[in-house]
Amino acid sequence: MKAYWVNGGRPLEGTVAIHGAKNSVLPILAACVCCAGICEIENCPRIADVDTAVAILEHLGCRVVRQEHRLMVDATTVDRCDIPGDLMGGMRSSILFLGALLTRCGQAELSLPGGCALGRRPIDLHLWAAEELGGCWEGCGPGLRCTCRSMVGCRLPLRCPSVGATENAMLMALGCQGVTTIENAAREPEITDLARFLTAMGAKVVGAGTGTITVEGGQPLHGACHRVMADRIEAATYLCAAAGCGGRVELVGAEPDALTPVTELLERSGCILRPTERGLLLQSDGRLHTPGPVVTRPHPGFPTDAQAPMMAALLRAAGVTEFTETIFENRLRHVEQLRRLGADIRQYGSRALVRGVSRLHGSVLEATDLRCGAALLIGALQAEGDSTVLGVHHIRRGYDNIAETLRAVGARIWEIDYTG
Repeated sequence: MKAYWVNGGRPLEGTVAIHGAKNSVLPILAACVCCAGICEIENCPRIADVDTAVAILEHLGCRVVRQEHRLMVDATTVDRCDIPGDLMGGMRSSILFLGALLTRCGQAELSLPGGCALGRRPIDLHLWAAEELGGCWEGCGPGLRCTCRSMVGCRLPLRCPSVGATENAMLMALGCQGVTTIENAAREPEITDLARFLTAMGAKVVGAGTGTITVEGGQPLHGACHRVMADRIEAATYLCAAAGCGGRVELVGAEPDALTPVTELLERSGCILRPTERGLLLQSDGRLHTPGPVVTRPHPGFPTDAQAPMMAALLRAAGVTEFTETIFENRLRHVEQLRRLGADIRQYGSRALVRGVSRLHGSVLEATDLRCGAALLIGALQAEGDSTVLGVHHIRRGYDNIAETLRAVGARIWEIDYTG
């Protein structure tokens, strides 16, 4: 079993190169299916979820060539519209192939998506959007079949600003006749990045980044080149690590505007941040104080994906910090693991009160999901002595060579074979 061994208690100094965004590249890779052309995706992170997306593309008949952080996807040879359960179960974003296949093939045969177990993550909004646009679906057990003879654009008022449902609706709208208007759309930066890619393919998309997105369907689509935006959650993770451990770290390639909800909290905690010609610089003496309540919200609020890393950064902060998770019901599973380091955290349902302690100590920890894993590494880096973090496969889903990256800024962290 693979694990990370961490010897904590050292400040972090140096530069970190931020990779392409996991939450951006996955819908972009699904979108490649929409056109019978060749797409080149630059700044593509080397993470497990991308490997799963590539496997799905290849299963559908695409030819995929990878060179370091560049992917070439030739979708001219798509010859099937089904995705087996083992590939669907590999990640949550596999559901985005529903919209892409409906646009390209007029039908899709899928099963329920997988990914981190963060509580109920229904796909009813995705299926509702398909029905509203003219699709029909039927399911038997975990299987799902969706077909459409002709899809017509319409008004799609989402009951909540779901990122995945917004992305799927955008992909479905490409294959519709007429205009689709997505209301109460998610406004995350990754939505805007997807819209840029679709526009490069020949689509007409207006309003991405706002609550109302319009897509003029029926446009001829062609191959395109696109550079994936920087991963704001990866950047937030390294910011939180440097804040909690202390030190001076420059994030090369980070996009400060996309990080405002995170950087504002870190500044209120006592960190110094400033943009640089290459990205963003953080300085911290490691003696933080509570920034006040942390409440996760849809963009432009504080991102749920950064909640666990921020909590880990504040384990030794003076005062009490209240965290409230409003997006996913099981997003506080890192709390129990962080307590093993000596953290003082009391949980009340979706709320957690973190009282800063003066010292943390090493322990054996187990990541139960991707962002939990990031939080455990941040906690272990601050702890005195040795820690072992299990569940490496979760962390690999969203971080490109995280151990190597942290070592480059002075962390003592290695991937090991753990035998217990």
